[in-house]
Amino acid sequence: MNALGNLTAKLNKSVAHGWIAAVAAVKLCLVAVATAVAILQLASAAANAAEDKPLISAARVAGDQDRTRIVLEVDQQLTPTISALGSPYRLILDLPEVTFGFLSSSNPAGKGLVSDWRFGLFAVGKSRVVVDLAAPARVDKTLFLPSVDDQPSRLVIDLVRASEQEFADFVTASRPSRTATKKAAPKADRLSAERAKDKPVIVLDPGHGGIDNGAIGVAGTLEKAIVLEFTKLLRDKLAEGDRYDIHLTREDDTFIPLGDRVQVGHDLAADLFISIHADSVRRGQKFARGATVYTLSNKASDRLAEELATTENMSDVIAGVELDEEPTEVTDILLDLARRETRSFSVYFAKTLVDELQSAVRLINNPHRSAGFRVLKAHDVPSVLVELGYLSNAHDEKLLISEEWRERMASAMAEAIHGFFRPRLAGRKAAPSQ
Repeated sequence: MNALGNLTAKLNKSVAHGWIAAVAAVKLCLVAVATAVAILQLASAAANAAEDKPLISAARVAGDQDRTRIVLEVDQQLTPTISALGSPYRLILDLPEVTFGFLSSSNPAGKGLVSDWRFGLFAVGKSRVVVDLAAPARVDKTLFLPSVDDQPSRLVIDLVRASEQEFADFVTASRPSRTATKKAAPKADRLSAERAKDKPVIVLDPGHGGIDNGAIGVAGTLEKAIVLEFTKLLRDKLAEGDRYDIHLTREDDTFIPLGDRVQVGHDLAADLFISIHADSVRRGQKFARGATVYTLSNKASDRLAEELATTENMSDVIAGVELDEEPTEVTDILLDLARRETRSFSVYFAKTLVDELQSAVRLINNPHRSAGFRVLKAHDVPSVLVELGYLSNAHDEKLLISEEWRERMASAMAEAIHGFFRPRLAGRKAAPSQ
């Protein structure tokens, strides 16, 4: 009887333990289900937020050299702010942030007064359509046509040919007022004073963005997307060890004017500014491949450098931004000294970077080159532009989308940056060789 009683007790205890385990498992399942439901609700909320944005589902252009109609199919009424820019002739349509329901590659071909056009996110809450004009033109009328039967709602913009004077008047009348901003006066000791901070400030600048796609690869890879992904990877590597104060000029698919990128580095008193690109070259130079490091110079080091600088400097034109006049060269001796010191540091870092990269990835021949890149023109921030590779080259494009290659490239760049700042972090000022 005692043996039977002991067996019964053990069975009861086992059943109890099993029941407790089952209850715990059910609770875990309920928690998992609740978590999944919460995630789905968040995803649904995000989707609904995206759905709340106006949708432009299609676009078309029709007409001739005297009169041309642009039609955008929309799901709700939109009222664009229309302006114009010259040199070259452009029509700018600014809209609230919208969803473009078609790809850039499906743009209607130029026709009539429209030679080309592009679209994208211009700023937070603001989308932009830039229309390249084949000749001077003005807006004759703008209409919103509600949906009828199976016809969607449409935003219609009619253009008519204009004289040079009429177009100039249109540009002047549509130009938004601009508030002058006071610029900080240059100081000769700015570099040495700012370099004394405990933690070096690094600004990483993923090129292009938003309405400006940058280069498009042989297989369709967008430069603006690939450089943003890479820049975030580099940022994460630099963040290890908490040695630097790191900033990005953009963290999403937003357009940033070139002058604003330069200003970010200046406002943050950056110790290093790295602009990251993956460009393309014209058909006759598709043999060009490999990483390249550029510094600023008044005269380009070679024809390829000159071509790339010209392309990169057109970014604001592509996005429909009015170009500021280049500031006249200041002859102030203190400013000139600051500029010389900055360029010396820039060249020093470029050489450090090339030395590190050559053992990790393929470089172009003569990998340190120079040209007049606008984004490198800060007089007080050491700056370089890095071409990760050339999207016009099929081999480079495959590498640029390879996680293994990007990992090697980012690690090598991080090591070069560590080397550049090592004397500084050890309590000494990093100085270029004389």
